[in-house]
This record gives sequence, C-alpha cells and structure tokens, in this order.
Amino acid sequence: MISRRHFLKLSALAAPGALSYHDVFAQAESIAFGCPVPMSGPFAANGKFADLGMKLALQKYGKVLGKSTSYVNLDTEGKPATAVRKMQESIEKGTRFFAGGILSGEALAMGKEADKAGAVFITTAGADEITGSDCNRATFRWSVPTFGAIEQTVRPLLEKMPNAKRWYTITPQYVFGEGLLSAAKNIFKEKGIEHVGNSYHSLTEKEFSGYLTNAIAAKPDVLLLLNFGSQSSDTLRQAVSFGMKNNCTILMAWASGLEQFETLGADICDGVYFGAQYWHAIDAPFNKEFVKLVNDNLKIDPNYSLAGSYICTKIILDAIIKANSTDPKAVIAAMEGMKYEGLTGSEEIRKGDHQVIKNYYLLKGKAKAKMANKNDYADIVSSGKSFLPLEKTQCKL
Repeated sequence: MISRRHFLKLSALAAPGALSYHDVFAQAESIAFGCPVPMSGPFAANGKFADLGMKLALQKYGKVLGKSTSYVNLDTEGKPATAVRKMQESIEKGTRFFAGGILSGEALAMGKEADKAGAVFITTAGADEITGSDCNRATFRWSVPTFGAIEQTVRPLLEKMPNAKRWYTITPQYVFGEGLLSAAKNIFKEKGIEHVGNSYHSLTEKEFSGYLTNAIAAKPDVLLLLNFGSQSSDTLRQAVSFGMKNNCTILMAWASGLEQFETLGADICDGVYFGAQYWHAIDAPFNKEFVKLVNDNLKIDPNYSLAGSYICTKIILDAIIKANSTDPKAVIAAMEGMKYEGLTGSEEIRKGDHQVIKNYYLLKGKAKAKMANKNDYADIVSSGKSFLPLEKTQCKL
C-alpha cells in the first residue's frame, strides 16, 4: 500500500502550477471531469494512483477548445451504491466526463448511470459484461476484459508448460472473478486440464491461509490467482511463505502493476508469472513519451493504475478536440472507431462495443540479482490481443 505521506508528496508533484485543481463546481466555464475511484478501503492504493493519472493528463493538456479543465475526485469506496450516488451528485453539478471505476461492480453501475444521464464514462475494470451484455452508448473500456486476460496468460503458460495438467484457482466471488474463472475453465476443458479445485473468497477477505491449505492438499502443477490488488498480494505473499513456489508454478492473472511489485519485493515475485494490462518497459513510442512525462513530473515510473487513468482521460480529451465540442453525444461519436498510438502500441476503440483493442502481457518476475534497475522486477514473456468477436460479446448498442 502507498503511504499517506508518499501519496501527498506525489500529489504535490502532480500539479506544479500548470493547472490549479480547484473544486470542479467552482469553475462553471471549465470542462468538468470526474475521477470516480476507491480512495479508501482495500483498493485505495489503486484509486490514489488513478487520481494522479487524471491530474497529470489534465495538466498536460491545459486548455481544451479555449476552456480550462477542472476535476473532482469521487471516492467510490469500491461500492456500487456509493459510486452511483457520488456520480449522480457530480452530474447534477455539471460534470459530464468520467474516467474511473476500478472494480467491475462499481463500473457496471456507473456505466448505467452515465448512460441514463447523458454523460461519458470510460473505465479500466475487467468484467466482460461492461462491453458485453451490459454495454451502452455512454460506456467505454480501455483495459482488456477478463476473457482476453486469461487467453493471454493461461494459454501461453500452457504452451510453455505442456505437462502442467493440474490447476487450482483462487477466485474473488463477484463478477470480475467469475469472468476470469469461466474463461479459465473453458481453456482447461479445451486442453484437457484437470481443475483440481477452486476457493472462493469475499471482497473483504484478508486471510488466505485456509484457501492455500486446500490448494496445497490438491497438489496442483499451477496455482492460478484470479483476485486483484491487495488481495492478490496477500494471497501470493502467503503462498510463498507456505513454500508453494517450490512445489508448483504460480500465475497471477491480473496484476495491478508496478506498485504491487514494489509492495511484494523481488524475492516474492521471482519466478512468478503475472498478467498485466500495462508495464512501464513496453517498447512503444507513446509509452516512452509517457514514462518520461511521469519521470519528469512525479519522479517515479508509472504503474498500471496511473497509466490506465491517464490514457482514459487522454482519450476523452482527444475526442473533445476531434469533435470540436463538449456535447457528450458528439464526443461519443468521436470516440467510436478512434485509432491512436497508445501505451501498448497501436490501439483502437471498436465501434460496435466501445472496447479498446490493445495488448495484454504475460510477465515473469526476476531475481533481485538480475534486476537492471530498482523497477526492473519482471520480463515481458509474451503479449497479444485476444477479444471475443463482436457477435459473441452480446453487446447491442
């Protein structure tokens, strides 16, 4: 977890005078943005870095269409009801552009609210339904959904380890976890893999030793972690302390990025496989520009939460400029089908479901002695784009 002192230091660095982040509601003539993310609770670290990402994007752009930009942070607490209430309050006061929603439950709820209110919402949450059965005209998603995350982690790992026939899963019991588990089971069935067990846990769980005891008893070749953020960190830390790295391969399907590696340390991450939406060492022209921007302004390397929020905010800003309008309908039309150089290389917003088509990465943690610098925690093993064809997403816009 990021400490409050370190976060305050980063927040101060994020806005060195280029933009003054007053309350959005005091700036009637500005283009108002909302950043609805958990700033408290178990996913607060992710929310705090996402908040920095939006700040940095707005600072970088300055005025847009001759208007200043302003923003307000909305602490969703990771709870759908709280997220919707705070979004409603923000919309009533004039905000129409939102980038956030780290957890799938809150993102699904906010997407529906944005659609009802005539706003624009872009998220990094993972549930397939966001650009699938629950898609709508107001909602866009930058991150690869659960289907693609599993396709680009479980499948390539099986290709590397064809004899890994026994897999055990640990799954958070909500829409995101269910999506990952369902996608994994489909590959298990296709490849003749024995799914030797699964443990469900709640979003408030902090103690994973009981689940890991069950996993050890099942003698898996691979332990597949389908949880996220501090919960996946706690699970991995306890798994390593139980000696599971000595007896099986561990794959975390959806790592939360650099801050997670920093929290865990190289000794725990060494030899573990991680799925990732983003990694600061991606060899793409825009990512190199972005890393330099973050280095110069924040004196850190960017992590996934910061990067995802930055690119989501940038997409909306670019669409406002392209549309030459702040009318949400015009901005949505400009976003649909947009092609651009993104953090992972060439990226495109698919018009039919508002899903960004981008790479997902499989990383492997490296030993401390092999790290070239303090943030060189992992190597990129493979990457690729895996998305359901439009007709199979169940999205009808």
